[in-house]
Amino acid sequence: MEHVKKPDWLKISIKANERYAQTKQIVDTHRLHTICSSGRCPNLGECWGKGTATFMIGGNICTRSCKFCNTPTGKPFPLDPEEPFHVAESIQLMKLSHAVITSVDRDDLPDLGANHWAETIKMIRLLNPETTIEVLIPDFQGDESLIQRVTALRPDIVAHNMETVRRLTPIVRSVASYERSLQVIRFISQNGCTAKSGIMAGLGEQPHEVEELMDDLLEAGCKIITIGQYLQPTHRHYPVAEYVTPQQFNAYKETALAKGFMQAESAPLVRSSYHAGDYFKPCR
Repeated sequence: MEHVKKPDWLKISIKANERYAQTKQIVDTHRLHTICSSGRCPNLGECWGKGTATFMIGGNICTRSCKFCNTPTGKPFPLDPEEPFHVAESIQLMKLSHAVITSVDRDDLPDLGANHWAETIKMIRLLNPETTIEVLIPDFQGDESLIQRVTALRPDIVAHNMETVRRLTPIVRSVASYERSLQVIRFISQNGCTAKSGIMAGLGEQPHEVEELMDDLLEAGCKIITIGQYLQPTHRHYPVAEYVTPQQFNAYKETALAKGFMQAESAPLVRSSYHAGDYFKPCR
């Protein structure tokens, strides 16, 4: 595929301030992993400069190898039993009003990491009773009993990303399927939690396919959608097919809201947790 030049609207400058340094120190001191750094997020400077970070639990090695993702793939280390406390304490030190937690896939574990998820949420609640919690969970291989270990703790938002449209899913995702991810969203909604999902634009999808995905998500009970530009992490990853214009992102947002989503974030630099705390409001 021919290389596509990055447009001016995606060129950003990372400015470090005192809050950035404080956030980095907390993350480093507590030996935490963040999707901000492992995913090479373009908003790292802005978010860390505001004292916010998306914590990634379960280590920093994933058992899957999706073509768009920069998280290392391989055999993960054993779970750190102290990680739930370290995450919760860091949230307390950062004085976060809204915390976002995600994880690598842990297909190597008997429970796929579900109990570790549950312990992390419990510890966050114990140390930060006023903090709202948003979790971005893996598909747990479609096992509803494992998903329920998370939803039973009533996080304020439970997200699972579709990542892309139906046609491109087998090409860019290594294990997950489009239908399984839809079913995860359906489980989340049926279990009484606010369901959220996100996709990347610029992988080669067509606008009508994005609209079909919106319809599928709404039918499954999804309330919140995020759409952002895919950025190729390295030359080894799936190439960018197109840099979607800000105008098209605006059109996606208008379409999503018109179709019935309660919240929609759509812009080139939007990521799953970008400004999550800023626009968070209960959807129940």
